[in-house]
Amino acid sequence: MHIDARDLPNHSTIEGDICIVGAGAAGISIALDWSKTGKKVILLEGGGFKYESQLQDLYKGESTGQQYYPLHGTRLHYFGGTTGHWSGFCSPFDDIDFTKRDWVPDSGWPISKEDLDPFYIKAQKALQLGPFEYDLSYWQKEIENLNAFPLDKKVVWNKMWQFNRARFGNLYKEEIVNSNTIHLYTYANVVNILANENVSQVKSLEVKNHAGKTHTVKAKQFILASGAIQNARMLLTSNSQVKQGLGNDNDVVGRYFMEHLEISTSELWLLKPFPTDLYKYNGKPRAELAITTEAQLENKILNGTLSLNPLSYSKHLTPRMEILQGDDYKERFENYKKDLVEAGEKAKLENSGSIERAFELDVRIEQAPNPNSRITLSAEKDALGVPRISLHWDLTDLDKNSIRKINQLVGIEAGKANLGRMKLKDFLRDENDNSWPADTNAGWHHMGTTRMNNDPKKGVVNENCQVHGINNLHVAGSGCFTTSGAANPTLTLVALSLRLSDYLKEKII
Repeated sequence: MHIDARDLPNHSTIEGDICIVGAGAAGISIALDWSKTGKKVILLEGGGFKYESQLQDLYKGESTGQQYYPLHGTRLHYFGGTTGHWSGFCSPFDDIDFTKRDWVPDSGWPISKEDLDPFYIKAQKALQLGPFEYDLSYWQKEIENLNAFPLDKKVVWNKMWQFNRARFGNLYKEEIVNSNTIHLYTYANVVNILANENVSQVKSLEVKNHAGKTHTVKAKQFILASGAIQNARMLLTSNSQVKQGLGNDNDVVGRYFMEHLEISTSELWLLKPFPTDLYKYNGKPRAELAITTEAQLENKILNGTLSLNPLSYSKHLTPRMEILQGDDYKERFENYKKDLVEAGEKAKLENSGSIERAFELDVRIEQAPNPNSRITLSAEKDALGVPRISLHWDLTDLDKNSIRKINQLVGIEAGKANLGRMKLKDFLRDENDNSWPADTNAGWHHMGTTRMNNDPKKGVVNENCQVHGINNLHVAGSGCFTTSGAANPTLTLVALSLRLSDYLKEKII
């Protein structure tokens, strides 16, 4: 069922059993998981069914520290959320991502990968991926020419990825709109969360829209599923009862903002052609070069991977951090897509009649948890009266040193195997240089601002994604990640959201 909140009488009251705030990958997955329970599900979406600049403007904010993208361009504010522009690469987190590592400050989840595995299987289906198989040996039997580089398996392994650019807005709109139990309210932006007198339980939400309407939403359980930045923003701005914001007794909400650093780091020149499709971007399962748990432990580095791009293609690309700057998100994104096409055309001209043997290696690496990397509220307010976000993105020496070491390890093994030679980019050559290049990119992967830890002094939510001290308020999505892993977050955030969904079913049904 679909209701446009702009058409409701002003000051309407909306009631249900469970209220989900945000209709992106996390919120839609949970709503669908509840669709056959017989319970009334309220699904609130701040936008409509398509891009609108007026709605997108609500995500604007300011940033300091390491250069970052314009905030309103990194998330989409309509039904389906940011799946509307995601690249579709999926892989689960590794076992080491969940463990306490003495060289990674504030690492260690209160759950293990084993706890998530059953929900990874369900997430695969929600994202319309293939089987939950991420071993190279499995895919080598299914697809021809997935030959792996002959590198020492004690140091380097091949992390597999599956691909499906699933647009949740297109995939699940009809099912949700026609559902008898899911009540989708569009143009319903949450501007305040109200709790009981001792702030142990949420009583209601206040929602507004540009039509000047204000409504109240009541439910037994509430889930914030609007993305890592927006979820933290809602908690911080709900400060009428507690000055520091809900769930923020220990000043953790908004801290530990994490991204995936995605940077061109080196070149790999093969000594002779190597026949393989394993490392190609062709829409099929593919691999990236990863460092084993043992080698990470020995070298005290973060988890990361290296992907291969033909040098003839990558050298023509404009850095994303440069091309995506600017106020007009749609224009900049169109320019970004145009740049990709033009680089491909130039590469074809250069490769005519030749064999590709030179590659640029791009790192994707987890960001070390850092409490100084955070979001806070700005003095400026948006059109609905909500304080805008201020992001301070702060990187550490561990981030830079890990990137350098990952490239060095792969380079050493490539030389040992007589596969080829690697050339580090200038910014990695001096081991005493911890500065960052101007083209330092990130993946638009917001994580960690409502991190999971069973100690309220170290996290915002517990192992069941419940906000500490508030028994009916939960957070879904990558904001709950304690560490950010090396894999794109969508598969893991959907799995974690479905785990939360199961927990709440046991609690309510």
